[in-house]
Order: sequence, then C-alpha cells, then structure tokens
Amino acid sequence: MPLDASRLDRVDRPMYKARTENIEVTVEPRFMADRSDPRAGRYFWAYTVEISNHSPRTIQLVARHWRITDASGRLEEVRGDGVVGEQPVLKHGETFKYTSGCPLTTSSGFMAGAYQMVDEAGNAFDVEIPAFSLDTPDTRRSLN
Repeated sequence: MPLDASRLDRVDRPMYKARTENIEVTVEPRFMADRSDPRAGRYFWAYTVEISNHSPRTIQLVARHWRITDASGRLEEVRGDGVVGEQPVLKHGETFKYTSGCPLTTSSGFMAGAYQMVDEAGNAFDVEIPAFSLDTPDTRRSLN
C-alpha cells in the first residue's frame, strides 16, 4: 500500500543513491513514530524512491527484490512484480517516484535490493537499489 508522501517532512532525512547503467535510484527513509509502538516491538519506516532514467533507451521496471535485515540479523527477502502495483515505463530523462513502507520488530535495520528492468529491445538487466539504514531518531545511523 503506498503511503501519502505529503505527510513526510524532509528535515534531516538521509538520502542514499546508486547508479547502474545510467539508471539512478535515490532512496530517502523516514521513521514513522505515529505508526510505531516501541513498547510492543513494532517499528515502521516509510521510504521514498526516485528512479531516474539517464540512459538513451526506454526501460520498464518489471520486478523488485528486497533484502531487509533487522538489528538482530534476521533477513527477509521480498520479491514481486513492479512497485506499488505499477510497472512504470521510463523514457530517457523521465523519473518515477513512489513511497512505501517497512515494518520491523527491532529499532533499526537496513534494506537493499534490485529492480529488474527490461529495455525496448527486450533485454533484461538489474538496477541496484542502494543499501539504506532504518534508524529510529534515538539510534545512531549506520549501515550494518
């Protein structure tokens, strides 16, 4: 379920970037205190992803693969078609932006992954999603 990005302020929010084959992926995570309950071991982060096509070809995002690791070292892998119910097509110079979320049972963790893309000639390739940390405001930021 996409999150309402208008509810997310931009104050002191870290930004992570990766570039693969002239496709740039930028991620901005944000701890959502209003959707978290630390006493119950429930923590929630929103993250906004922007995918920019700087390559000369038209591409389509067809699938995603996330690796989510919590502070205890537990790894969860998530695979699926597209993102937030879409498989966007990006021509040269176009950008696609979406916001989603991640729950954890620990107060920190990190995410990384890849998007599977297909170009107009039918060639499939992976685009790196940069590793980014999920930290509560009272946790020191670090990539584990």
